[in-house]
Amino acid sequence: MADFQTVCRVDEVPEGEGRTVEVGDKLVAVFRVNSEFFAIDDFCPHMGASLSGGYVEKGNVTCPWHAWRFRLSDGAWADNPRIKIGCHAVRLEGEQIQVKLSDPPPPKYPR
Repeated sequence: MADFQTVCRVDEVPEGEGRTVEVGDKLVAVFRVNSEFFAIDDFCPHMGASLSGGYVEKGNVTCPWHAWRFRLSDGAWADNPRIKIGCHAVRLEGEQIQVKLSDPPPPKYPR
């Protein structure tokens, strides 16, 4: 997916909360923090919980099932930043929130 897609309106994402949206066939969590918008994959890699329903604090979202915390700025697991979920570009077009899916990272091979 190479281009930005409109996913919802600004007023549909309350301050300090997240919302699940579809971008193509992928579920993405869009968050609003201090009037800035972030988009990360909407699943916790631990057990698959939806992150959009997690608790948002200090630039992180906490998984509602087992309290794994992910940074909204880059999708990194706050307790072990080598583990990451997808983090996607967000832009506003008027009152519309648009998301562009990031390219998947290349596979990591042990050296």
